[in-house]
Amino acid sequence: MYIESLALKDFRNYEKLDINFSKNINILYGDNAQGKTNILEAIYISATTKSHRNSKDKDIIRFGKDDSHIRLNLKKREVGHRIDMHLRRNQTKGVAIDGIPIRRSTELFGLINIIIFSPEDLSIVKNGPGERRRFMDMEICQLSRIYYSNLLRFNKILDQRNNLLKQINFNPKNADTLDVWDEQFIDAGKAIIKERTNFIEMINGIIKEIHGSLTSNKEKIEIKYEPNVEIDRFEKVLKEKRQIDLKNSITMTGPQRDDFGVYINGSDVRVYGSQGQQRTAALSLKLAEIEMVKKIINDNPILLLDDVMSELDSKRRDALLSRISDIQTIITCTGYDDFIRQRINVDKIYKISDGAIC
Repeated sequence: MYIESLALKDFRNYEKLDINFSKNINILYGDNAQGKTNILEAIYISATTKSHRNSKDKDIIRFGKDDSHIRLNLKKREVGHRIDMHLRRNQTKGVAIDGIPIRRSTELFGLINIIIFSPEDLSIVKNGPGERRRFMDMEICQLSRIYYSNLLRFNKILDQRNNLLKQINFNPKNADTLDVWDEQFIDAGKAIIKERTNFIEMINGIIKEIHGSLTSNKEKIEIKYEPNVEIDRFEKVLKEKRQIDLKNSITMTGPQRDDFGVYINGSDVRVYGSQGQQRTAALSLKLAEIEMVKKIINDNPILLLDDVMSELDSKRRDALLSRISDIQTIITCTGYDDFIRQRINVDKIYKISDGAIC
């Protein structure tokens, strides 16, 4: 699969943009804060309806405008598709696939598979568990519509339960409804834990070879899923901690507190790893993500590299580039001299300046 073109209107700092892409390597270069990442953000929204920056629609719409439009043309197994998005400041976004409006965002998932890699991802290993949960959720949602539905349902139930815990402190009679919410919470939570368990198992089956090649087989890597609670103990632990939840007015048990650990030669890289080891482990995770998506969808994902090349040393950069030769890749950077020096076959180069292609 590959993106043929992207058109934007009143999106971030773009009044209007039309850009065509090669099915191989594309470079968007220019100074910082000119709008390079905004193009990648528009592509990511087209695939997932969400911003990889966690931005709200109203913040994405160009200043002074009430709405914004994205149109993306895609080729998948030689069949063309068009995705249209209408972002509105005070309403939910409208989405259409091949000219037909969709009712649920789950209908979009799986049409495009996007992997985005930014400098922030190099810190995923040492950052807090929220970043690692987001890493899992972002990828699993693109691969499983069921997971996306379960995650939405789980988050809604979690919000309802937390609100109820606060209400009970003012009106204890509301405690009678807590059992009903707990039953739904456990059901949705178990579905999340199962999918995350499978995801980590698949990553482990791929990442060991990749990390070995990056470290000349001097390091052995293992990813360990660390659920906040085991499935078979979920109901029991939730009940045991009910009084603690009521005291704190927040749910302390469940997959909203999950994490995963990265271990090299048996040691936890989050705690004992050097910065170099943490960065190499993060790169291994991204490369494993690419290979896993290939295996599951029997096609290539689209790779977005957001100013990440300058953050990698030559060895890690070469390792990344060697594995993306057959993937459509859109790279943002401040200059393209390094690519020319390394004799990388770049198909299209665009200079981005102040929300325009020069």
